[in-house]
Amino acid sequence: MKVLIAPDKFKGSLSAMEVCNAIESGINKFDATIETIKHPLADGGEGTLTILQNYFELKTVLVVVKDPLFNSTIAPYRHNEDTAFIEMANASGLLMVQESKRDCSNSTSFGTGQLIKDALKRGFRKIILFIGGSATNDAGIGMAAALGYKFYSQEGEEIDPIGKELIRIDRIENDEVHFDLNNVEFTVVCDVKNPLYGSNGAAYVYASQKGASADEIEQLDLGLRNFSKQVEKYLGQDVANLPGAGAAGGMGAGAVCFLNAKIQSGIDFVMEQTGFHALVKNKIDLIITGEGSVDKQTIEGKVIKGISERAREHQIPFSILAGVVKDAALIEENLKPYSVQSIMELGVTVNDAIENASAHLTEMSYQLIKNYSK
Repeated sequence: MKVLIAPDKFKGSLSAMEVCNAIESGINKFDATIETIKHPLADGGEGTLTILQNYFELKTVLVVVKDPLFNSTIAPYRHNEDTAFIEMANASGLLMVQESKRDCSNSTSFGTGQLIKDALKRGFRKIILFIGGSATNDAGIGMAAALGYKFYSQEGEEIDPIGKELIRIDRIENDEVHFDLNNVEFTVVCDVKNPLYGSNGAAYVYASQKGASADEIEQLDLGLRNFSKQVEKYLGQDVANLPGAGAAGGMGAGAVCFLNAKIQSGIDFVMEQTGFHALVKNKIDLIITGEGSVDKQTIEGKVIKGISERAREHQIPFSILAGVVKDAALIEENLKPYSVQSIMELGVTVNDAIENASAHLTEMSYQLIKNYSK
Protein backbone atom coordinates (compact mmCIF):
# COMPACT_ATOMS: atom_id res chain seq x y z
CA MET A 1 0.00 0.00 0.00
CA LYS A 2 1.15 3.54 -0.77
CA VAL A 3 -0.16 6.48 1.28
CA LEU A 4 0.36 10.12 0.36
CA ILE A 5 0.35 12.41 3.42
CA ALA A 6 -0.43 15.96 2.30
CA PRO A 7 -1.79 18.24 5.05
CA ASP A 8 -1.74 21.95 5.81
CA LYS A 9 -0.39 23.17 9.16
CA PHE A 10 -2.47 23.04 12.34
CA LYS A 11 -2.26 26.76 13.12
CA GLY A 12 -0.90 27.47 16.59
CA SER A 13 0.02 23.85 17.14
CA LEU A 14 1.96 21.99 14.41
CA SER A 15 3.69 22.86 11.17
CA ALA A 16 2.58 20.96 8.08
CA MET A 17 5.73 18.81 8.23
CA GLU A 18 5.10 18.03 11.90
CA VAL A 19 1.58 16.93 10.96
CA CYS A 20 3.10 14.69 8.26
CA ASN A 21 5.47 13.14 10.79
CA ALA A 22 2.69 12.46 13.32
CA ILE A 23 0.48 10.80 10.70
CA GLU A 24 3.39 8.74 9.38
CA SER A 25 4.11 7.53 12.92
CA GLY A 26 0.56 6.25 13.26
CA ILE A 27 0.75 4.42 9.94
CA ASN A 28 4.10 2.85 10.83
CA LYS A 29 2.71 1.80 14.20
CA PHE A 30 0.05 -0.23 12.38
CA ASP A 31 2.25 -1.57 9.57
CA ALA A 32 5.81 -0.40 8.95
CA THR A 33 5.79 -1.91 5.45
CA ILE A 34 3.23 0.62 4.17
CA GLU A 35 4.99 3.11 1.92
CA THR A 36 4.40 6.73 2.95
CA ILE A 37 5.12 9.90 1.00
CA LYS A 38 5.19 13.11 3.02
CA HIS A 39 4.20 16.18 1.03
CA PRO A 40 3.37 19.16 3.28
CA LEU A 41 1.20 21.85 1.67
CA ALA A 42 -0.09 25.38 2.20
CA ASP A 43 -2.86 27.45 0.65
CA GLY A 44 -1.05 30.70 -0.05
CA GLY A 45 -1.54 32.16 3.43
CA GLU A 46 1.00 32.60 6.19
CA GLY A 47 3.50 29.76 6.31
CA THR A 48 3.54 29.20 2.55
CA LEU A 49 7.18 30.25 2.26
CA THR A 50 8.11 27.72 4.93
CA ILE A 51 6.48 25.03 2.82
CA LEU A 52 8.31 26.13 -0.33
CA GLN A 53 11.58 26.07 1.61
CA ASN A 54 11.02 22.32 2.07
CA TYR A 55 11.26 21.88 -1.69
CA PHE A 56 13.64 24.62 -2.89
CA GLU A 57 16.82 26.33 -1.76
CA LEU A 58 15.63 29.90 -1.30
CA LYS A 59 17.82 32.69 0.03
CA THR A 60 16.54 35.12 2.66
CA VAL A 61 16.66 38.92 2.67
CA LEU A 62 15.87 40.90 5.84
CA VAL A 63 14.38 44.40 5.55
CA VAL A 64 13.51 47.04 8.15
CA VAL A 65 9.82 47.84 7.56
CA LYS A 66 6.75 49.28 9.25
CA ASP A 67 4.49 46.72 10.90
CA PRO A 68 0.66 47.00 10.68
CA LEU A 69 0.64 49.72 13.35
CA PHE A 70 3.60 51.68 11.89
CA ASN A 71 6.19 50.39 14.36
CA SER A 72 9.59 49.49 12.92
CA THR A 73 10.33 45.78 12.63
CA ILE A 74 12.51 43.42 10.61
CA ALA A 75 10.71 41.30 8.02
CA PRO A 76 12.08 38.63 5.68
CA TYR A 77 11.35 37.65 2.12
CA ARG A 78 12.93 34.90 0.07
CA HIS A 79 14.22 34.54 -3.46
CA ASN A 80 15.91 32.31 -5.99
CA GLU A 81 17.93 33.60 -8.92
CA ASP A 82 15.13 35.49 -10.66
CA THR A 83 12.04 35.50 -8.43
CA ALA A 84 11.25 37.14 -5.09
CA PHE A 85 8.71 35.42 -2.84
CA ILE A 86 7.03 37.84 -0.42
CA GLU A 87 4.65 36.79 2.33
CA MET A 88 2.38 39.63 3.46
CA ALA A 89 2.01 38.08 6.91
CA ASN A 90 5.71 38.70 7.59
CA ALA A 91 5.32 42.48 7.34
CA SER A 92 1.59 43.18 7.76
CA GLY A 93 0.36 40.06 9.53
CA LEU A 94 -2.35 39.64 12.13
CA LEU A 95 -0.08 37.53 14.34
CA MET A 96 2.34 40.46 14.56
CA VAL A 97 -0.22 42.43 16.58
CA GLN A 98 -1.25 41.64 20.15
CA GLU A 99 -4.89 40.60 20.26
CA SER A 100 -5.82 43.61 22.43
CA LYS A 101 -4.25 46.00 19.90
CA ARG A 102 -5.77 44.61 16.69
CA ASP A 103 -7.44 47.44 14.81
CA CYS A 104 -7.85 47.07 11.05
CA SER A 105 -9.37 50.54 10.77
CA ASN A 106 -5.97 51.98 11.66
CA SER A 107 -3.60 49.30 10.35
CA THR A 108 -1.58 49.44 7.15
CA SER A 109 0.02 47.22 4.52
CA PHE A 110 2.87 49.75 4.11
CA GLY A 111 5.48 47.23 5.28
CA THR A 112 4.49 44.79 2.54
CA GLY A 113 5.11 47.57 0.03
CA GLN A 114 8.53 48.13 1.54
CA LEU A 115 9.41 44.47 0.96
CA ILE A 116 8.27 44.79 -2.65
CA LYS A 117 10.28 47.99 -3.07
CA ASP A 118 13.42 46.27 -1.78
CA ALA A 119 12.92 43.36 -4.19
CA LEU A 120 12.50 45.79 -7.09
CA LYS A 121 15.67 47.67 -6.11
CA ARG A 122 17.57 44.38 -6.15
CA GLY A 123 16.44 43.81 -9.71
CA PHE A 124 13.88 41.03 -9.34
CA ARG A 125 11.44 41.11 -12.25
CA LYS A 126 9.20 38.30 -11.05
CA ILE A 127 7.53 38.80 -7.68
CA ILE A 128 5.16 36.33 -6.05
CA LEU A 129 3.05 37.89 -3.29
CA PHE A 130 1.31 35.61 -0.77
CA ILE A 131 -1.45 37.58 0.94
CA GLY A 132 -3.07 35.46 3.66
CA GLY A 133 -3.06 36.26 7.37
CA SER A 134 -3.14 40.05 7.16
CA ALA A 135 -3.95 42.47 9.97
CA THR A 136 -5.29 45.01 7.49
CA ASN A 137 -8.39 46.20 5.68
CA ASP A 138 -6.75 48.95 3.63
CA ALA A 139 -7.22 47.45 0.11
CA GLY A 140 -3.47 47.63 -0.34
CA ILE A 141 -3.19 51.43 -0.24
CA GLY A 142 -0.46 51.10 2.39
CA MET A 143 1.52 48.83 0.07
CA ALA A 144 0.88 51.26 -2.79
CA ALA A 145 1.98 54.27 -0.73
CA ALA A 146 5.33 52.61 -0.05
CA LEU A 147 5.77 52.33 -3.82
CA GLY A 148 4.98 55.97 -4.54
CA TYR A 149 1.21 56.12 -5.05
CA LYS A 150 -0.49 59.14 -3.45
CA PHE A 151 -4.06 59.33 -2.13
CA TYR A 152 -5.90 62.61 -1.58
CA SER A 153 -9.16 63.66 0.04
CA GLN A 154 -11.75 65.97 -1.52
CA GLU A 155 -10.06 68.83 0.35
CA GLY A 156 -6.72 68.02 -1.31
CA GLU A 157 -5.20 66.58 1.86
CA GLU A 158 -2.92 63.54 1.47
CA ILE A 159 -4.50 60.79 3.52
CA ASP A 160 -2.88 58.16 5.74
CA PRO A 161 -2.79 54.74 4.04
CA ILE A 162 -5.05 52.92 6.52
CA GLY A 163 -8.44 51.23 6.35
CA LYS A 164 -10.63 53.96 7.80
CA GLU A 165 -9.30 56.48 5.26
CA LEU A 166 -10.51 54.52 2.22
CA ILE A 167 -13.82 56.31 2.46
CA ARG A 168 -12.07 59.69 2.04
CA ILE A 169 -10.12 58.90 -1.14
CA ASP A 170 -11.10 61.36 -3.85
CA ARG A 171 -7.98 61.31 -6.04
CA ILE A 172 -5.18 58.84 -6.79
CA GLU A 173 -1.85 59.90 -8.27
CA ASN A 174 0.86 57.58 -9.58
CA ASP A 175 3.40 60.12 -10.91
CA GLU A 176 5.97 59.12 -8.28
CA VAL A 177 5.63 55.33 -8.56
CA HIS A 178 9.11 53.82 -8.29
CA PHE A 179 8.88 51.15 -10.99
CA ASP A 180 7.58 50.42 -14.47
CA LEU A 181 4.66 47.95 -14.37
CA ASN A 182 5.57 46.74 -17.86
CA ASN A 183 8.95 45.45 -16.65
CA VAL A 184 7.79 43.41 -13.65
CA GLU A 185 5.59 40.31 -13.51
CA PHE A 186 3.54 40.15 -10.31
CA THR A 187 1.50 37.16 -9.19
CA VAL A 188 -0.70 37.45 -6.11
CA VAL A 189 -1.47 34.14 -4.42
CA CYS A 190 -4.47 33.85 -2.11
CA ASP A 191 -6.67 31.22 -0.51
CA VAL A 192 -10.11 32.83 -0.79
CA LYS A 193 -12.41 34.05 -3.56
CA ASN A 194 -14.30 36.81 -1.76
CA PRO A 195 -15.26 39.95 -3.70
CA LEU A 196 -13.98 43.31 -2.49
CA TYR A 197 -17.10 44.51 -0.65
CA GLY A 198 -20.64 43.53 0.28
CA SER A 199 -21.95 40.81 2.57
CA ASN A 200 -19.27 38.37 1.40
CA GLY A 201 -16.56 40.99 1.03
CA ALA A 202 -13.37 41.75 2.94
CA ALA A 203 -14.87 43.81 5.78
CA TYR A 204 -18.01 41.82 6.58
CA VAL A 205 -16.29 38.43 6.45
CA TYR A 206 -12.88 39.10 8.00
CA ALA A 207 -12.66 42.48 9.75
CA SER A 208 -14.18 41.33 13.05
CA GLN A 209 -11.28 38.93 13.65
CA LYS A 210 -8.95 41.86 13.00
CA GLY A 211 -10.44 43.95 15.79
CA ALA A 212 -13.27 45.82 14.04
CA SER A 213 -16.62 46.56 15.71
CA ALA A 214 -19.94 46.29 13.87
CA ASP A 215 -19.97 50.04 13.19
CA GLU A 216 -16.36 49.95 11.97
CA ILE A 217 -17.14 47.04 9.64
CA GLU A 218 -19.93 49.06 8.06
CA GLN A 219 -17.59 52.04 7.56
CA LEU A 220 -14.81 49.84 6.19
CA ASP A 221 -17.20 48.32 3.67
CA LEU A 222 -18.27 51.79 2.55
CA GLY A 223 -14.59 52.64 2.25
CA LEU A 224 -13.96 49.63 0.03
CA ARG A 225 -16.87 50.67 -2.18
CA ASN A 226 -15.38 54.17 -2.51
CA PHE A 227 -11.94 52.72 -3.19
CA SER A 228 -13.39 50.61 -5.98
CA LYS A 229 -15.00 53.67 -7.54
CA GLN A 230 -11.81 55.73 -7.37
CA VAL A 231 -9.48 53.08 -8.82
CA GLU A 232 -11.87 52.61 -11.72
CA LYS A 233 -11.84 56.38 -12.29
CA TYR A 234 -8.10 56.99 -11.92
CA LEU A 235 -6.47 53.64 -12.76
CA GLY A 236 -9.04 52.20 -15.17
CA GLN A 237 -9.42 48.98 -13.17
CA ASP A 238 -12.75 47.36 -12.25
CA VAL A 239 -11.90 45.15 -9.27
CA ALA A 240 -15.16 45.08 -7.29
CA ASN A 241 -16.31 41.58 -8.19
CA LEU A 242 -13.00 40.03 -9.11
CA PRO A 243 -12.70 36.63 -7.34
CA GLY A 244 -10.12 37.09 -4.59
CA ALA A 245 -10.39 40.90 -4.57
CA GLY A 246 -11.45 40.80 -0.92
CA ALA A 247 -8.55 38.62 0.19
CA ALA A 248 -6.32 40.05 2.94
CA GLY A 249 -8.49 43.09 3.59
CA GLY A 250 -8.77 43.95 -0.09
CA MET A 251 -5.10 43.38 -0.92
CA GLY A 252 -6.26 41.11 -3.74
CA ALA A 253 -7.86 44.11 -5.41
CA GLY A 254 -4.94 46.37 -4.51
CA ALA A 255 -2.39 44.03 -6.04
CA VAL A 256 -4.35 43.94 -9.29
CA CYS A 257 -4.87 47.69 -9.64
CA PHE A 258 -1.52 48.92 -8.24
CA LEU A 259 0.80 46.12 -9.42
CA ASN A 260 -1.09 44.79 -12.44
CA ALA A 261 -0.85 41.43 -10.71
CA LYS A 262 -2.51 38.21 -11.75
CA ILE A 263 -4.44 36.40 -9.01
CA GLN A 264 -3.78 32.68 -8.60
CA SER A 265 -5.32 30.15 -6.23
CA GLY A 266 -2.94 29.45 -3.36
CA ILE A 267 -3.34 25.69 -3.27
CA ASP A 268 -3.08 25.44 -7.06
CA PHE A 269 0.15 27.45 -6.97
CA VAL A 270 1.71 25.39 -4.17
CA MET A 271 0.73 22.08 -5.75
CA GLU A 272 2.15 23.21 -9.08
CA GLN A 273 5.42 24.43 -7.55
CA THR A 274 5.98 21.34 -5.39
CA GLY A 275 5.24 18.67 -7.99
CA PHE A 276 2.06 17.37 -6.40
CA HIS A 277 0.42 16.57 -9.74
CA ALA A 278 3.15 14.10 -10.66
CA LEU A 279 2.85 12.36 -7.29
CA VAL A 280 -0.85 11.51 -7.61
CA LYS A 281 -0.19 9.77 -10.93
CA ASN A 282 2.07 7.32 -9.11
CA LYS A 283 -0.38 4.61 -7.99
CA ILE A 284 -1.40 6.15 -4.66
CA ASP A 285 -3.86 4.03 -2.64
CA LEU A 286 -4.92 6.68 -0.11
CA ILE A 287 -4.32 10.36 0.54
CA ILE A 288 -4.44 11.69 4.10
CA THR A 289 -4.83 15.43 4.44
CA GLY A 290 -5.96 17.83 7.13
CA GLU A 291 -5.75 21.21 8.82
CA GLY A 292 -6.40 22.67 12.24
CA SER A 293 -9.97 23.81 11.65
CA VAL A 294 -12.28 22.37 9.01
CA ASP A 295 -15.38 24.45 8.29
CA LYS A 296 -17.36 26.02 5.45
CA GLN A 297 -14.31 28.05 4.36
CA THR A 298 -12.52 24.77 3.66
CA ILE A 299 -14.62 24.17 0.56
CA GLU A 300 -13.77 27.59 -0.89
CA GLY A 301 -10.13 27.05 -1.78
CA LYS A 302 -8.12 25.64 1.10
CA VAL A 303 -5.65 22.74 0.98
CA ILE A 304 -8.33 20.12 1.62
CA LYS A 305 -10.44 21.43 -1.27
CA GLY A 306 -7.43 21.15 -3.56
CA ILE A 307 -6.78 17.59 -2.36
CA SER A 308 -10.39 16.60 -2.95
CA GLU A 309 -10.30 17.86 -6.53
CA ARG A 310 -7.11 15.95 -7.37
CA ALA A 311 -8.28 12.84 -5.53
CA ARG A 312 -11.53 12.82 -7.49
CA GLU A 313 -9.69 13.42 -10.76
CA HIS A 314 -7.42 10.42 -10.17
CA GLN A 315 -10.03 8.30 -8.37
CA ILE A 316 -8.03 8.09 -5.14
CA PRO A 317 -9.86 7.93 -1.79
CA PHE A 318 -8.80 10.58 0.71
CA SER A 319 -9.30 11.11 4.43
CA ILE A 320 -9.33 14.25 6.54
CA LEU A 321 -7.76 14.56 9.99
CA ALA A 322 -8.42 17.87 11.75
CA GLY A 323 -8.18 19.62 15.06
CA VAL A 324 -11.85 20.54 14.96
CA VAL A 325 -14.63 20.00 12.38
CA LYS A 326 -17.42 22.56 12.44
CA ASP A 327 -19.41 21.74 9.30
CA ALA A 328 -19.03 17.99 8.84
CA ALA A 329 -22.17 17.46 6.75
CA LEU A 330 -21.22 20.29 4.39
CA ILE A 331 -17.68 18.90 4.03
CA GLU A 332 -18.88 15.38 3.33
CA GLU A 333 -21.49 16.56 0.84
CA ASN A 334 -19.13 18.83 -1.13
CA LEU A 335 -15.77 17.09 -0.91
CA LYS A 336 -16.75 13.39 -0.61
CA PRO A 337 -13.91 12.19 1.67
CA TYR A 338 -13.51 8.56 2.68
CA SER A 339 -13.57 9.71 6.31
CA VAL A 340 -13.43 12.86 8.46
CA GLN A 341 -12.09 12.81 12.02
CA SER A 342 -11.14 15.51 14.50
CA ILE A 343 -9.11 15.62 17.68
CA MET A 344 -11.97 17.33 19.52
CA GLU A 345 -14.17 14.27 18.88
CA LEU A 346 -11.88 12.40 21.28
CA GLY A 347 -13.45 14.34 24.16
CA VAL A 348 -10.29 16.25 25.06
CA THR A 349 -10.01 19.88 26.14
CA VAL A 350 -8.96 22.56 23.69
CA ASN A 351 -5.62 22.96 25.48
CA ASP A 352 -5.01 19.23 25.33
CA ALA A 353 -5.91 19.17 21.63
CA ILE A 354 -3.38 21.91 20.90
CA GLU A 355 -0.57 20.81 23.20
CA ASN A 356 -0.79 17.11 22.37
CA ALA A 357 -1.88 17.37 18.76
CA SER A 358 0.99 15.23 17.50
CA ALA A 359 0.17 12.30 19.81
CA HIS A 360 -3.53 12.53 18.98
CA LEU A 361 -2.85 12.59 15.23
CA THR A 362 -0.61 9.55 15.55
CA GLU A 363 -3.36 7.59 17.29
CA MET A 364 -6.03 8.79 14.86
CA SER A 365 -3.97 7.84 11.82
CA TYR A 366 -3.28 4.43 13.36
CA GLN A 367 -7.03 3.82 13.69
CA LEU A 368 -7.67 5.26 10.24
CA ILE A 369 -5.23 3.00 8.44
CA LYS A 370 -6.37 0.02 10.52
CA ASN A 371 -9.98 0.56 9.43
CA TYR A 372 -9.01 1.30 5.83
CA SER A 373 -6.98 -1.90 5.59
CA LYS A 374 -9.87 -4.16 6.61
